[in-house]
Amino acid sequence: MTDSPLHVTVKLNAKLQPEHRHELFEDPLEALLESAELGQLTGGGTALTEGGEVDYGDIEIALNDPASLPGVIELLEQLGAPKGSLIQRAGAPDQPFGVTEGLALYLNGTDLPDEVYEQCDSNYVFEQIVERIEGVGEICSWWQGPTETALYLYGVSFDTLHERIAELVATYPLCQGARVVRIA
Repeated sequence: MTDSPLHVTVKLNAKLQPEHRHELFEDPLEALLESAELGQLTGGGTALTEGGEVDYGDIEIALNDPASLPGVIELLEQLGAPKGSLIQRAGAPDQPFGVTEGLALYLNGTDLPDEVYEQCDSNYVFEQIVERIEGVGEICSWWQGPTETALYLYGVSFDTLHERIAELVATYPLCQGARVVRIA
């Protein structure tokens, strides 16, 4: 062990609302760090785009022993950290990590005919996606912007997630004009 902790920032390439970041990553990570006396979480935050959408999240950690960093990365990957995530620390290059891929489905919230909004339900879209991606991914967060609502899916493969929801996106009226974007 060293006399001073190693301070690292985990930059999660994940579009997660703060409560979802806590639930999916921070709470399990904090429990491990504390139970094994490896260190502690010292902060975190959420970076937003100019439009108010989550861009990524940070988790700040003080590790008692730098040798425990690979174990922390392993845990984050077991928890589903998306590809493109980074470990950042002073005096060292960013260290990429992550295993899952991400897909954002942006539903058009303003340009469809009024009857589509009256007759369709975004909760139905959510439930259908959960069923269709079971075993290969999950909806980890969402965002409601001024003109779109986004559902953020993370799983083993962007292509697999896309294939599983393609029929729903192509046929359900509320999904007209929806955008599918690779986010990790």
